[in-house]
Formats: sequence, C-alpha cells, structure tokens
Amino acid sequence: MSNTPPRQALVLVGHGSARNPGTRKPICANVQRLKALNLFNEIRCGLWKEEPHVSITLDKIISEEVFVVPFFIADGYYTQTVIPEQMQLSGALTRKGGQTIHYTRSVGGHPRFADLLLKHARDAGWRPGDALVVLGHGTERNPASGTNVYLQTERIRRQHPAEDIRTMFIDQAPFVQEIWEVCSARRIVIVPLFIADGWHVTETIPEDLGLTDGRAEKDGRELILTSAVGTDPGLTDVILEMVREIQTR
Repeated sequence: MSNTPPRQALVLVGHGSARNPGTRKPICANVQRLKALNLFNEIRCGLWKEEPHVSITLDKIISEEVFVVPFFIADGYYTQTVIPEQMQLSGALTRKGGQTIHYTRSVGGHPRFADLLLKHARDAGWRPGDALVVLGHGTERNPASGTNVYLQTERIRRQHPAEDIRTMFIDQAPFVQEIWEVCSARRIVIVPLFIADGWHVTETIPEDLGLTDGRAEKDGRELILTSAVGTDPGLTDVILEMVREIQTR
C-alpha cells in the first residue's frame, strides 16, 4: 500500500453576477492568494451566474480529496440547494469517481468571521467610543435571512460589551436609513456584511445615506462606510481555518 498522501484540491464557489463584473473580484483575489501559499495541489473557483460555471468545476479536478467552500455570507437557498445540485453533492461528504469531496458551510457563517468584521472596522478607523454597525441586506419576506448578521454582531458585542455594537439592514428593520437617530456616538462606522462591493455597497447605500467617498457629516458627527467585509484579505485565513477543521477531524 502506498504511503503517498492524497492530492488535495480547494474549490471556492460563489454567486457571481452577469451585470456586475466586480462581484467576482473577492473570490478571484482569494484564489490568487491561496495559490501563492502552495498548500494545495489544485485551486479553482466556480460561479453560478458567470464562467467558470459551478456545474463543471469539479470535472477539471484530478485530486483525490477536494474541499469545496461556498463563498457566501450565509447558508441559504444557494448553498443548501443550488450549489449541491449543480455540483452533484450529497451533503457535507460525497464520494464519487475515486474522489472524496468535503462541502463546508458558507465562509460568512464561520465564527472567525466576527474577528474579520472587527479587523475590517479597525482598518477603516473604528476605535473604542465609536458606534459600530454591522449592516446586512435582510428582507421582510424572510426575517430568518438576517440570522447570521445578528449572530456575528453578537460575537463582536461579547468581545466589546462596553461599546455600541449594532445590527442594521437595508430591507428590514432596523433600517440603516435611521442610523443617525439610532446611534448617538459622534463617529459611526458601518461594515457591510456583504461578500463584494456590488450595487448596494457602491450605489444604493451611499445614496440613501448621503455619503461622499464613503463618508458623511451631520451636526458635528461623522459616518463612515467601509468596503464589503468580503473584500478583506483576512478572509483567506478564514477559508484555511475551515479546511483545517475538516483535515484535523
């Protein structure tokens, strides 16, 4: 019997967008950072709305062990239904064609994502005494869609119980348009819990809040909007942690 360890592949799968090419930038950036680390024999990405399509991504993988990581903020319809169907996965563990395929939860649902949110806020200037708002999309049609936003906010709040740490949304209460009334701090930092700087982060949120270059002032107070947390280079470490959790089981 050979003692040669199996070849390993890492595959990032995301939504993509046919209308906004910038949506794919974070996933592509992580692929390049991961390749530079030389930790896997193969690293690829697959997208639902763009090429390379998720349905054929595994066809090109020759490694015996494959880690598929959904590049999404939360687990939902796409991570639980669309991606598994398109990639013909049977769950967290699939064995087919001589391959063992591990399918993880979404990157945004990992506990270390709260640390990434906090790092992203600090890099944008957040400091003790400032309000910190974790901004999700949300939808009144499905209040459960905001569950992960509240969860990550609570993780940050447990680390900084004396600070004003809040959850707000675009499409469900509490609405981000009410931020000046809800937060009393002189400086407010908003971190969008989004995977990429898409339409909402670059257009609708700045327009709704009257931001110029990510900033606004009102009555001597300051509002700062960061880029989407999914653009933070620290996300690469979260991805690796998710894979390590499987490797060490």
